[in-house]
Amino acid sequence: MFEARFQTFDDPPQPTASARRVAALRAELIRRSLAGFIVPRSDRYQNEYVPPSEERLAWLTGFTGSAGAAIVLADRAAIFVDGRYTVQVRGQVDTSIFTVEHLVEAPPPAWIEANLPAGATLGYDPWLHTIEGAEKLRKACAAAGATLMATESNPIDVIWDDRPAPPLGPLVPHALRYAGEDSASKLVRIGAEIARLRCDALVVSDPQSVAWVFNIRGADVEHTPLPLAFAVIPREGRPALYLDGRKLGNAVRHALEAQADVREPADFARDVAALGANHRTLRLDQATAADALARLITEAGGTISRGPDPIAAMKAVKNSVEIDGARAAQRRDGAAVVRFLAWFEREAPTGKLTEIDAVEALETFRRETGLLKDVSFPTIAGAGPNGAIVHYRVTRGTNRRIAPGELFLIDSGAQYEDGTTDITRTLIVGEPTAEMRDRFTRVLKGHITIARAVFPEGTTGAQLDSLARLSLWSAGLDFDHGTGHGVGSYLSVHEGPARISKLGTTVLKRGMILSNEPGYYKADAYGIRIENLVLVREAAPVTGAEITLNAFETLTLVPIERRLVDRTMLTAEETAWLDAYHARVAATLSGEVDATASAWLAAATRPLAAA
Repeated sequence: MFEARFQTFDDPPQPTASARRVAALRAELIRRSLAGFIVPRSDRYQNEYVPPSEERLAWLTGFTGSAGAAIVLADRAAIFVDGRYTVQVRGQVDTSIFTVEHLVEAPPPAWIEANLPAGATLGYDPWLHTIEGAEKLRKACAAAGATLMATESNPIDVIWDDRPAPPLGPLVPHALRYAGEDSASKLVRIGAEIARLRCDALVVSDPQSVAWVFNIRGADVEHTPLPLAFAVIPREGRPALYLDGRKLGNAVRHALEAQADVREPADFARDVAALGANHRTLRLDQATAADALARLITEAGGTISRGPDPIAAMKAVKNSVEIDGARAAQRRDGAAVVRFLAWFEREAPTGKLTEIDAVEALETFRRETGLLKDVSFPTIAGAGPNGAIVHYRVTRGTNRRIAPGELFLIDSGAQYEDGTTDITRTLIVGEPTAEMRDRFTRVLKGHITIARAVFPEGTTGAQLDSLARLSLWSAGLDFDHGTGHGVGSYLSVHEGPARISKLGTTVLKRGMILSNEPGYYKADAYGIRIENLVLVREAAPVTGAEITLNAFETLTLVPIERRLVDRTMLTAEETAWLDAYHARVAATLSGEVDATASAWLAAATRPLAAA
């Protein structure tokens, strides 16, 4: 009945291949007179999701998470992952070869200082590390009495004999009815910002920025409609766009050439070096620009201006067309998820459903909208203990039946031309335990606190993050991920620079869309997360207010599991928020679903005090 077309459930390669591959890498390092090599989980664009041809870390180690790194020396090796992947990594990586380290608490530079022998030379691919990242590695090597050396070619590419070909996804225009602003207008704004920064040109190293500026989308990266491309935008004059011409149909090429010089990727390094040779000052994005770019410019005699890519801030603030599109996408997506939840409540008590069954069903309901372009990331569907793995991805080998008495966490999203969605719901089959209800309600209290927050203009995500944790903290509990991330407009589901986290230093501005997703994870038992997307907007008037205030509008429209709520733990204001949210969900979606789902929706959105 159901099928998944945009995601697969293949088991990752067994870590038995790692020993042979690490041995081959070590042999190649000896040939190059290198004591070791660092392998980041990145491509030259610093994408979160990378094409198969760039999955060097996964090929070497078996680890398939979206963030991490490995260091291989002659006599030892380590893999670094953050808190989302501490369980996953031990199931995918041969720990007799790689020690597991925490990417944040014990990052690669600290490991280098402690383990790299004095006098050694550590290799790195300068196209796969940011400028700041390379500087940290260089300092760590110096502290160890060693040297960091850029390699002309990546040694893994030499030994990777079955490496997939680079992607050639076709480019398509992103219509003005979705973008809300034409490329010419965006280029004028960017030119003014380049002038303000006193630069001659901006080197655009993030494909998300390239896609936004030129109103194009691509198919080079799974689940994110990105064209892998660079651009150089001068303060005045025509920009240059660097991408493989085989991705362009005649009509798309003609439209792009009306506003930019379209060149091949092989021309990019040469052109950047030429700008340096002409003593130009070039802006490089401190978050995504490869260290190789800085080396090209400075070695040719140019000057670097390091700082945030100004396009990222522009892109993060959605215009009125993009906001209307986001609301439309959420209504459509909410209806699809409600159909799934009504189906799940009918089928789950049989004890026959598996995690894969749920993923396939949800994707099918979304495809039946007729407007789904892709899922926005592989669906996380964790039953029981699998729900405690924050970024769990079900495979045929891990597929678990959804049993009565277990929590089921499902985190999913969709790509529509008018908007990108991301939603998590935690469900119960049968009766929850008192502990489950307590933990769920504490997560819900944090979610509601963020949703109801009123905050001054100029507030950052770091200033709000703790609000989501207070109820958990009071019980000696926490979660090891941020509370929220930015979301693109038919772009990346994880969009910078704004986020709600301990590290979120970007000011939250009106028009930004972020997630609100506190959680709790009990290892080997269950996971809980409640996620909605929210829009930063002007706050309702406050009597006597002396400062400008902002607030969040919740965009996601899907019921929250009432059976997991301990009503005695909620304040009157929290209960009122949940009841009002459910009333809005019911009013908006009741006419968007069939009679069966509508009946389920009416029951799922009853006031909390109702039986």
